[in-house]
Amino acid sequence: MGVSGSGKTTVGKLFAEQSGWAFIEGDDYHPPENVRKMANGTPLTDADRQPWLENLHKILLEHAQAHQPLVMACSALKKHYRQMLAEGLPDIHFVFLKGNYDLIEERLAARPEHYMKAGMLRSQYETLQEPQKALVIDITQNPREICRQIWHYLGAA
Repeated sequence: MGVSGSGKTTVGKLFAEQSGWAFIEGDDYHPPENVRKMANGTPLTDADRQPWLENLHKILLEHAQAHQPLVMACSALKKHYRQMLAEGLPDIHFVFLKGNYDLIEERLAARPEHYMKAGMLRSQYETLQEPQKALVIDITQNPREICRQIWHYLGAA
């Protein structure tokens, strides 16, 4: 979890590859109207995010019921969003990829093909409620080191 550009997809894919777990990119499940809003520079509201989060929760539940471990990249910026995602899932773990604004703005500027533009970053930081119950990782480290820390955390959790 984390703001756009924090490395969720990069780290999530690498961790899934290393673990043999399934990987899901939460952004792929945004309804078209949400993508249009973000592409036009309009921040999403809680009401916009509600069906998206419900769908992601359903996916998490399905994988848990099938005993299929899953890595999901999802912004999950507010405590309420994380509670929605985790409902009924006692074995869910959140990893917060944390970085400073300037670094993430630079990363977003370097990926012009993505609908989430650097100009939207301020709204994500304004929305972000840093988690109290999560592994917090500094994103200045390389993705392999971040994955190593996640492995260590999961072994202890």
